[in-house]
Amino acid sequence: MIDLDAGETPGSEDDLYPNAAVLLGGIATIALVSSLSLPWPAAIASTVLGALMVAGADIDARTFLLPDLITFGAVVCGIVAAPLLDAAQPWASAGEAVARAACVAAVLALFRSGYAWLRRSEGLGLGDVKLAAAIGAWLPVEAIPLCFGLATTSALLTVIFARFRGQSMMRTTRIPFGAFLCPALWIVFFADRVLR
Repeated sequence: MIDLDAGETPGSEDDLYPNAAVLLGGIATIALVSSLSLPWPAAIASTVLGALMVAGADIDARTFLLPDLITFGAVVCGIVAAPLLDAAQPWASAGEAVARAACVAAVLALFRSGYAWLRRSEGLGLGDVKLAAAIGAWLPVEAIPLCFGLATTSALLTVIFARFRGQSMMRTTRIPFGAFLCPALWIVFFADRVLR
């Protein structure tokens, strides 16, 4: 998320719920794709993650906020799913998920603090930092840069297309980064599980 434009305010409390049609359609699609492509434990994990990410992307796109229920829910589900998806080393997998979650969140929190210190304004929301913990919990180390790369590339292309359509995109224009990070997390998780 980039700085606030003058006159913009975050969404109301009522906006912190996902659109029912978007959520149900997203879950149905993700459940179908997951069940046809993955073995059952991975398909269930993919569907749970997908449901959380559809809700997070929808809410963030409308309100520029990522509710704690979604971000922390995704972290907890990722840690719980890790041993279920690696029956050979369940305790090690859970420990690695916790460590990755903490490390990825710490790196993004440092980036957030550094940006705020240099620019004297907030450039990344705390919801994005919490979502980074979920990314660490769900993805193997080698897939984490791919997730952030996919999200930032999608956000950049969205900004470029908005400029081509004549929309004013200033340095202070807000971008709901979670709306790009949420789908990127599910896509990379799903692709990683399919390619195993």
